[in-house]
Amino acid sequence: MLNKIITKQEQEALTPDAVLKDLIEGNKRFTSDDFHSRDHNAMKNSAVGGQYPKAVILSCVDSRLPVETIFDQGIGDVFVARIAGNFENTDMLGSMEYACKVAGSKLVFVLGHESCGAVSAACDGVELGNITHMLSNIKPAVEATKTDGKRDSSNKDFVHNVVEKNVELTIMRIRQKSPILKNMEDKDEIKIVGGVYSLQTGEVKLLS
Repeated sequence: MLNKIITKQEQEALTPDAVLKDLIEGNKRFTSDDFHSRDHNAMKNSAVGGQYPKAVILSCVDSRLPVETIFDQGIGDVFVARIAGNFENTDMLGSMEYACKVAGSKLVFVLGHESCGAVSAACDGVELGNITHMLSNIKPAVEATKTDGKRDSSNKDFVHNVVEKNVELTIMRIRQKSPILKNMEDKDEIKIVGGVYSLQTGEVKLLS
């Protein structure tokens, strides 16, 4: 049974590849309902003195996407930044820079998911209050996705392809907008990767 959070020494010994492998193996445990056993009270107490998460995950706010659960991670294991449509902005970039440059995380994981409401709304050109500006961050993925069918949420394949494109463009913009993270990746201190979560299977598919 796991009864303490990851230590600074354990975090420093990890490689970006090892962290990615750990998350994918955790996702396999999730899909097979074979979670690690954890003493949450003991882990909570061990976290009082500090935190040394191994990764930062940028995900959607969707309630069907409990990030720690789908990767079988516990208290102190990962930073989670959540915003509808899992895109980057200045605050998200600052949070990811803090996670990696200051707190020592080894992986940035952009996590999209199928049937994303924010992506569907962007495909439909929804305009409503502050949602309008929020969706403008997803529009580049909509515009960059080709289809022979309808370019709205009634076309499920189109929406799925936009979800994937949105993850890819978010990763591209993270590298463009954050010299800190780009430099760390160039030095192999971190990896920046992306994937899409299946609501049906619970599996996270890595995007190349």
